[in-house]
Amino acid sequence: MPYTPHTQDDVKHMLAQIGIEEESELFTYIPQSLRAKSFDLKEGLSEFEVYEDFKEMAGKNDVSKVCFLGGGYYDHIIPSAVDALSGRSEFYTAYTPYQAEASQGTLQALYEYQSLVCDLSGMEVTNASMYDGGTAMAEAALMAIRITRRDKIIIDSGVNPIYIKIVKTYLAYHDIEVIVMKSENDKVNLDELSTLLDDSVAGYIFQNPNFFGSLEDYTKIIESLHLVKALAIMSSYPISLGTIKTPGELDADIYCGDGQSLGNYLGFGGPSFGILATKQKYVRNLPGRIVGLTNDRNGDRAYVLTLQAREQHIRRQKATSNICSNQNLMTLRATIFMSLLGKDGFHKLSLQNYNNASYLKNELSKNKKIKIFNQNPTFNEFVLELPISGDEFLDKMSDKGFFAGLKLGSLYDGFKNRVLVSVTEKRTKAQMDSFVASAKEVLS
Repeated sequence: MPYTPHTQDDVKHMLAQIGIEEESELFTYIPQSLRAKSFDLKEGLSEFEVYEDFKEMAGKNDVSKVCFLGGGYYDHIIPSAVDALSGRSEFYTAYTPYQAEASQGTLQALYEYQSLVCDLSGMEVTNASMYDGGTAMAEAALMAIRITRRDKIIIDSGVNPIYIKIVKTYLAYHDIEVIVMKSENDKVNLDELSTLLDDSVAGYIFQNPNFFGSLEDYTKIIESLHLVKALAIMSSYPISLGTIKTPGELDADIYCGDGQSLGNYLGFGGPSFGILATKQKYVRNLPGRIVGLTNDRNGDRAYVLTLQAREQHIRRQKATSNICSNQNLMTLRATIFMSLLGKDGFHKLSLQNYNNASYLKNELSKNKKIKIFNQNPTFNEFVLELPISGDEFLDKMSDKGFFAGLKLGSLYDGFKNRVLVSVTEKRTKAQMDSFVASAKEVLS
C-alpha cells in the first residue's frame, strides 16, 4: 500500500470539513496523563536508507550458536514443503472468510486443521485457532466460568508464568478469584489442591509437561475435579502429545496450547497461534471461529462458518468472547506440517525429542557439579541446578557457541542458579556431547 503524504493545505481543508482548527483538538477526549510527551522520531529516510538500516540491524542477529532454548517456543525442523505451500498467494492473501461461497479454500484448510487438532488432542471439537497459547488459556478459564457459573479458578504454578500473567490480566476486571497454587518442587501439590477443591471452583488449569519439563499422570486429579463438578483445563506442548496421554485420554474438559512448534518459526517470539479444544457438550461456549462441513443446494460438499451467533460481529458486547478472528496462515502451516508427518511420523518426532533430552540429561547428571532439579520424568526439557548463577553460566556457554537455556531467576524467586534446557530433534549427538564438555569446562 503506497504512503501518500498530505500537504499543509490538505490538512487545513480536512480540519475545516470537520469543524476544528488544530489537529490537537482531535485528541481532546484523551487525558493529558495518557498522552505521549514526545515520540522522538528520526528524520524521514529514503527507501534505500531504510533498507540499509534494516540490513545493519539484521546483521546483529547471532544465528551461529546451537540453540537449547525452550520455555514455550522451540527450535524444530520445518520441512521445506511447509514454506512452499503456505507461501502461495491464495493462502497468504486470504482474508476473513465471512462469504463462504468465495472462501471455500480457506475454510477447507481451517476445517482440516480442526480435524487434525482433534486427532492430536483426543478432544471432540476445536475452533479455528486463537491468537497464542496464553490467550487460549485465558479464554479456557472464561469458558469454565461460563459453563459452571462459578467464580474461582485455580492455576498450578507449574504453568508457563507468562500464561499465568495473561490469565490474571484477562480476569482482572471480572469478579473472579484466581488462585495460583504453588507446586511441590516440580510436582503438583496434591495436599494443597485437595484443600482448595470445593463447589466454588470453576476449573483447575495445569500444564503437562509443565514449565519445568516434568510429566505427571493427571488421571486421579481430574477424577477429583469432576467429583466437585469443576472442569479440568490442560495446557501442553503439542509435540509431546505424540507420546504422552492426550487430554482426551485423561478426560480433560478443555485443552489449550501454543502451536508455534507445529511448523512455525521462532521469529523473535511470533507470530504463532493458540489451540483451544473441548468436549462436544461445551461447543456453544467455545469462543472464536468454528468451521463446519455441510452440503450446498446442489448436494455438493461445502464449508461454512458455524455457530456464529456466539461471535462479536453479531452479538456485540453479549458475545461469548471478544475474539472474532483466528491465525489463518499460522494454522495453515501447522496443517501442512502435521499432514506431512502423519500419525506415525508425529509419534517418531515426539519420541526423538524425548530420547534426545533424556540422553543430554543423563550425560549432564554425570557431572557432580550439576544437579537435575526435576524429580518427575521429563519430556524434552529439564532444569539444571548449578553452583554458579544462571546468568554467569549462560554467558560463559554463549562464548563457547551455545544458547544454553533459559534463565529462571528472572521468573521465580530462589531460582537464581537454575536454567531450563530444551532439546529438540534438531540437536545432534555431537552437539549434545559438545554441550556436556563445554558445561564441564565452564563449571571447573
